[in-house]
Amino acid sequence: MIPSFPSEPLIVDIESSEVDYMTDRMKAIEERDGNPEGVEITRIGHAVCLYSKSMPWPSFNTVKGIRSEDIPYIDDIIHFYRSRDRKFQIEVVPSLVDQKLLKALADKGMYQSGFHTSMYINPESLTDEFHWAAIDIRPLKRDEFEKYATVHCIGTGLPQQGIPSVARNNEVLYDRPGWRFFMAYINDNPAAAGVMYVKGDIASLTFAATLPEYRRQGLQQGLLRRRIAEAARESCRMVVSQCSFISPSHRNMERVGMKLGYVRTAWTER
Repeated sequence: MIPSFPSEPLIVDIESSEVDYMTDRMKAIEERDGNPEGVEITRIGHAVCLYSKSMPWPSFNTVKGIRSEDIPYIDDIIHFYRSRDRKFQIEVVPSLVDQKLLKALADKGMYQSGFHTSMYINPESLTDEFHWAAIDIRPLKRDEFEKYATVHCIGTGLPQQGIPSVARNNEVLYDRPGWRFFMAYINDNPAAAGVMYVKGDIASLTFAATLPEYRRQGLQQGLLRRRIAEAARESCRMVVSQCSFISPSHRNMERVGMKLGYVRTAWTER
């Protein structure tokens, strides 16, 4: 069972699930022949530092799990990214750091640049799974990663020339323990996708996107319910997910019963 209100142990569990899924994802990409994306993962103190040479986006160049005890290592963390000529962000989770760390980050020339929301739910509390005749949600097949990557890129606004790379970087997760991919179809046309990672008794809803022409048709609520129900069948005690604060994704998660765990901040160099 999980508490009905946020607590420090709950927050630690949520953050750990986010660190676990992103670390495993990056390791899988790193293990591709020749490490074509130039992935590096290193731990400095409590912090896990993720880096990719060819993928400059913040989610692939971020510091997770930092604690106040890591103040002596802030220079080492900054050097790790500066030596690779990469802009990065440090994720700070409330209640797991104190004012001293925040001041230390500011003293090193960093500023609070954004917010991100982490949500959670006990999967047994899901009252019903999504059923709508017009929408078919099913597990992704091994030979469907080009379809998945098309939804991923177009649904998130990434350039379409990146579709082959996104397909390869996700295909390596197909047989990797814990990973589940789902595709939603309307009239047998791929319309939306959702991904889940399970480790122990916690499931993370790691990614979701919908093609623009199929939005506002309940696809994301359907994918949320399908993955939460799948987590319940796998005896998970908690499902967590991330979203931009008061975004459409946030509202969809609230609608299916997910609760606010915390709002973390991102810190970036000036």
